[in-house]
Amino acid sequence: MNKKKTLYFGAGWFNEKQNKAYKEAMAALKENPTVDLENSYVPLENQYKGIRIDEHPEYLHNIEWASATYHNDLVGIKTSDVMLGVYLPEEEDVGLGMELGYALSQGKYILLVIPDEDYGKPINLMSWGVCDNAIKISELKDFDFNKPRYNFYDGAVY
Repeated sequence: MNKKKTLYFGAGWFNEKQNKAYKEAMAALKENPTVDLENSYVPLENQYKGIRIDEHPEYLHNIEWASATYHNDLVGIKTSDVMLGVYLPEEEDVGLGMELGYALSQGKYILLVIPDEDYGKPINLMSWGVCDNAIKISELKDFDFNKPRYNFYDGAVY
């Protein structure tokens, strides 16, 4: 029997391109036998009191919702085995950058997952430096989370 790892699923969902990458990565994870997706932490599914910001953007002005959601995400990173970041090279996400840095401080293995059509494009130096490996979304379903390894990104940095 394969051992399964839990993930913190860092990904944006605020525009069409982010949504497409989010859905592709999630579909690949559902096929990956080394991922315990049921017990993984997906921020969009764990917002405070079940209030999804994509459905209720007015809660961005609610300090209780914002603080609790932020702290729950930190707990999600701390309690997951692996930090997975869906990374779009031309849409640097400061929130994902913070999550990546926090995961590094917690000693987590960090995997960047990049849409196939964007793989090889320059990525931010700090995001490149913090990750242990960067792969294409098409490689995610076969990635063995039980044997995480370091590897170089095939693109440049900026």
